[in-house]
Amino acid sequence: MQIRAHAALAVLIVGLCSTLSSKASNADDWPHWMGPDRDNVWKESGILDRFPAGGPKVLWRTPIAGGYSGPAVVHDRVYITDYVTSENVKVANFERKNFTGVERALCLDEMSGEVFWKHEHPVKYSISYPAGPRCTPVVDGDRVYTLGAEGNLMCFAAKTGEVKWSKNLPSAYNTKTALWGYAAHPLVDGDRLITLAGGDGSHTIALDKNTGEEIWRSGTASEQGYSPPTIINYAGVRQLILLSPDFVRSVNPETGAEYWSVPYEASNGSIIMSPALCGAHLYIAGYSQRSLLLKMTSDKPGAEEVWRDKRKNAISPINVQPFFDDGVLYGFDQSGDLAAVALPSGDRLWATPQPIAKRRVGSGTAFIVKQEDRFWMFTENGELVIAEMDKNGFRELDRAKVIEPSNVAFGRDVVWSMPAFANKHGYIRNDKEIICVDLSK
Repeated sequence: MQIRAHAALAVLIVGLCSTLSSKASNADDWPHWMGPDRDNVWKESGILDRFPAGGPKVLWRTPIAGGYSGPAVVHDRVYITDYVTSENVKVANFERKNFTGVERALCLDEMSGEVFWKHEHPVKYSISYPAGPRCTPVVDGDRVYTLGAEGNLMCFAAKTGEVKWSKNLPSAYNTKTALWGYAAHPLVDGDRLITLAGGDGSHTIALDKNTGEEIWRSGTASEQGYSPPTIINYAGVRQLILLSPDFVRSVNPETGAEYWSVPYEASNGSIIMSPALCGAHLYIAGYSQRSLLLKMTSDKPGAEEVWRDKRKNAISPINVQPFFDDGVLYGFDQSGDLAAVALPSGDRLWATPQPIAKRRVGSGTAFIVKQEDRFWMFTENGELVIAEMDKNGFRELDRAKVIEPSNVAFGRDVVWSMPAFANKHGYIRNDKEIICVDLSK
C-alpha cells in the first residue's frame, strides 16, 4: 500500500510539473513597452478568432488612477503606474497647467489583480495632458524601472517594491520637462539603462542599471522629444538610434560615441514614434507631415537621405507606433486615418478611418499589435478589434467593447493607453481601473 501511495504521488507530481511546464512554454511575458522584443508582436498561440457574445470575459478589475502608461507583465505579476490627484486633470491642449498629486508604482497579482505592493511619492505636474505617467514600466530580472511624467526615474525590487535607487532627471541634468512630459520609454541594454534626459550634452544618458550611476551621456537638443531609444543591428554593428526635435543620430550603445547624424526638424518638438527599421531603410516621422526616410549603408554604420516630408503620402504618426510588414508600413496618421504606405517609395496604398470610426477623427488612436496572421488593435473608444491587413486593404474580423474612455482629447472622450498581451490575456487600463480579459481560444 505504501509503495502504491508513493507511486501515485510521483504520478501526481509529474503531471503537475508537466502542466506547469506546458503553461510556461506556451505563455509569454510582456516585460516592457511593445512586448518582449519591443516590436509589437504577440507571440502566443491558442488565441480566440472571434469574441464570445458580450465580449471577452473580464477575469478581474482593480481600481487605479490616471495615466497613459501601459502595463508590464512578467510571470505572475503586473506592473502599472498612475497619478492620484483631487484636481481636474481632464485638460487636453498645448498649454502647461499646474497640478499637485502623487505618482504611484503598483505591483498586482496576475491571477487576481490584488495589489502586492505599491510605492508613492508626491509630484507637482506642470505639463499638458496631465492625467499621469506616460512610460510603461521596464521589468528586467529582479528589478523594475519606472519613469514618471516629470522625470522621476526609479528602480524597485520587483518582488517587494523596495527602492534601490532613484534620480530626478531635470534636477540631475539641469533641464526642464518637455511640454508633454517624459514619455520616451527607457531601454535596458546589458548592464545599462538608457533613457532621454535633456540638458547640455545629455540628451540621452546611460546609467548603471544596478546603481543608477552614469556610464555615459550624449548629444544636445533643443528639447528631449518623446521618442524611445531603439537598438538596431545593421552593417554588422549594434546601433542605438536616437530621435530628437533636431536630429536623427546613431551611437554606440556601450559608449555613446556617435556613428552618424542626420538633421531632422520636428514641428512643435513632436517626435514621438520609435525609429522603424524597414528592411534596408529607417523611417522617422512626426507631427505636421515631417517625415524622413533614410537608407542604411551596409558596409559600415551610416545613412543616406532618400526623401523627406512626403505630404499626403507617408504617415505622420502621433500616438501610435507604426508597424512594418512585408514591404508595407501600417500606421495611424495624425488625420485619424489608418494608412498603408509602400516603402521605399512612400506611396499610400490605401487609407481608412474604420478601426476607430466611420469618419476620421484628428489624432485618432488605435494601438497595433500583430499576433500570428492577424492584427489586434485597441481603440481610443475602449474597443478591441481583430483585423487583417495587407497591401490590398483593411478587413475587420470582430470587435468588442472592453473598457470605458475616461479622459478627453480634442473635445471627445478617449482612452490613450496601450494594453499588454501575455498569458493569453489582455491587460487594459483607463484612468479608473485596470482589467484583465481572457483572450484564449
